[in-house]
Parts: sequence; structure tokens; C-alpha cells
Amino acid sequence: MTDQHLSLRLQSLREVPETVWTRTGLETLVLSENELSAVPDGVGRLQRLRMLDLGHNRLTTVPEALGELEGLSDFLYLHNNRLSDLPASLARLSRLRYLNISENTFDTLPAAVTGMTGLVELRVTDNRLTALPPSLGGLTRLRELHLRNNRLTTLPDAIGGLQELRQLDLRGNPLTHLPAALAGLPRLEKIDLRWVSTLQVPTWFADLEARGCLIYR
Repeated sequence: MTDQHLSLRLQSLREVPETVWTRTGLETLVLSENELSAVPDGVGRLQRLRMLDLGHNRLTTVPEALGELEGLSDFLYLHNNRLSDLPASLARLSRLRYLNISENTFDTLPAAVTGMTGLVELRVTDNRLTALPPSLGGLTRLRELHLRNNRLTTLPDAIGGLQELRQLDLRGNPLTHLPAALAGLPRLEKIDLRWVSTLQVPTWFADLEARGCLIYR
């Protein structure tokens, strides 16, 4: 523990100690693997935070104040909670590079996520997504998109906007169609389609494989 880094992981916490919100010099805060059902608005005071880990708790919501952490740039972990939506204010986290919202109960991708235009890696595995919004194509810096174990039958044509995308994980989805726009992604290195038995293989897969893209199926 230092003035810049605080870990309260595995402390069986049901509430965050109020003293945490007075430590305004914190750059990393780890509150994972506790029993938290809420995070107070005090989190918005931690303006120097670069990384926040709230994973493996019992959160059903996160506060609007989280969107005040506009310096959050490295990681935001919200995985393995009970979240079904995110506040619109989180779209202000435009410097954030890594977001993990896996293992929650999202039926749709929260609109705030597609406002996080600095994202390099996005993990939304093990949720209930049935579709992705066209606004996903605005994440032009995204290199990795992990969507394993959702309920997706296709992807939007707007995925062609992800010109930096390297890895696309679609394992365990009931896919029936993939847009040809994927074939136009110049940096795509891997598409993972294991545990997908519903997809008729598109003819343009051969073009991707010919240029060195690995397609696991």
C-alpha cells in the first residue's frame, strides 16, 4: 500500500470505508472479491485514478459519479457482478483503454460503452447480448473484442469501422450470419468461432485466411 495505490481485495467488505474517498492522491484502487452491493458517490473524488477494480462483487448498479473519473485511463474492471446497465455518464471515460464487464446480466451493450472512444480492449463475455449497436463502429482504436458466451446471431455492418481490430472472440454464440465487412478489417489476426455450430461458413473466410488471419472453428 502506498499513497498512490490501495488494495482492499478479499476483505469481506460490505461497504467501502469512508476513509478511502479522502485519499485523493490514489492512482489505483482495488476493491475486488468482496461483498459490495453498492459504491457511493465518493468515488468521484478520486480524480487521479488510472485503474479501478470493482470485479467479483454483488453490484447491481454503479454510481453516475464514476463518470467524473475522466483521468481513468488504464483499466476499469466491473466483471462478475449483477449489472444490467451502466450510467450514461461513463461515456465521459474517453481515455479508458481497457474495460471488462464480463459475467454480468447485460441484455444490450450499454450506450456509455460506445462513448469510450479510447478503448483498446473490450471484454463483454458471459452476458445475454442478443445484438450489438451500430455505434460500436465508433470504437476506432479497439484491438480486441471479446464476446464469448452471449446470444448473438450476427454482428452489425458497422463493425467495419474497427480498423485496428486484431482479435475477435465469438465463441459460444448462436451465430447464423457474419457481415462481409469483417473481411475488410486490415489488421484482423484472429476470429475465434469455437463452440459455434449454427454458422454457415462465408466464402470470404478464405480471403481472410489467405492473408494470414487465423479462424478457429
